[in-house]
Amino acid sequence: MTRALCRDCCEIGEMTQAVCGRCGSGRLVSHPDIADLGIAHIDCDAFYASVEKRDRPELAHEPVIIGHAGGRGVVLTACYVARTFGARSAMPMFKALDLCPHATVIPPDMAKYKRVSEQIRTIFAAATSIIEPVSLDEAYLDLTDDYRTEAPPAAEALAHIAARVEREIGITVSIGLSCNKFLAKLASELEKPRGFSVIGRAEAKSFLAPLSVRKIHGVGAVTARRMEESGLTTVAHLQALSEQDLVARFGKFGHRLAQFAHGNDDRIVTPDRPVKSISAETTFRQDTGSPAELCDVARRLSERVAAQLVRKGVAGSSVTLKLKTSDFRVLTRSRSLPYPTQRQATIFQTVAALIEREADGRTFRLIGVGVSELGSAEAADPTDLFSFLPADDGGRR
Repeated sequence: MTRALCRDCCEIGEMTQAVCGRCGSGRLVSHPDIADLGIAHIDCDAFYASVEKRDRPELAHEPVIIGHAGGRGVVLTACYVARTFGARSAMPMFKALDLCPHATVIPPDMAKYKRVSEQIRTIFAAATSIIEPVSLDEAYLDLTDDYRTEAPPAAEALAHIAARVEREIGITVSIGLSCNKFLAKLASELEKPRGFSVIGRAEAKSFLAPLSVRKIHGVGAVTARRMEESGLTTVAHLQALSEQDLVARFGKFGHRLAQFAHGNDDRIVTPDRPVKSISAETTFRQDTGSPAELCDVARRLSERVAAQLVRKGVAGSSVTLKLKTSDFRVLTRSRSLPYPTQRQATIFQTVAALIEREADGRTFRLIGVGVSELGSAEAADPTDLFSFLPADDGGRR
């Protein structure tokens, strides 16, 4: 029996047929490692054009090209309808209009695209704080266990992201999930638009073998021509060479080529802005109002947050409890600490006191634990204050 992700239910389950047993959807993603991979690349589909079509519904099924017509203008983005006629990004505008003369050309509105990009980034941030933007329309996300905000597997979190972007932003994204950035990027390109593809470590080498060397990250036009002129046209040709051979031919880049050719990539997902808080949350399968159950889950979430604080070498002096009620109201309650902490016990002790106050008979569908006001870990958890119970500062947001 195969494990598969339903992109409409946003849950992983056993697949016994070609449709989801819960909702009947045929939008399934099946892979043996679907629940274990955590590095993702998300790419908005024809971003600029998709935003303009969203704002001008009458163009939904029409060819749209974003760019400046006339002179030496180039295509910034061509929608998927325009692409069927041969129009492509970076193509001279006059050539694109020769291929697709009936296209609507819209000048770019970069301020608007930036606003939409920030809205999408906010959706990403609900799943993880480790986000590496590549441009306005694409980013890498680290959704491994150490950094994922939600408890379910990364694939489920990504399905929720895609659904939220469609529902709240009005455009679509394509997702690649793998064990590293190089493979995640390749995966995101496999099924555009609205795709979700997975490349596991086990099949990486065989998957890469028939691809053009131009698919290797960092291989530009000049390097590609040099490779092709020497008979190295596919990744399989690179796989057949030793790392020493590749270094002899391509210098320092040969080390990276040897890694990529075999599906290895040690680059980490690097955020472009300081992390201001660290949190973890989970959605209950069944709503609960039980203080004991809330505390039991909060204890595990506190462990995850504490582990991230230690890993990042930071400590926080404010602890936050997040609760979402059964009617989807979001409550956040905070307490300031007299000292920064990395300790699970301190975080949980603070959150448990907040739960005691809020568990008044209401039922909740989600709980989250967070630590903010981050700084260096050097001053964290003075030994003479380990048993101190922080006082309630009344913080309600």
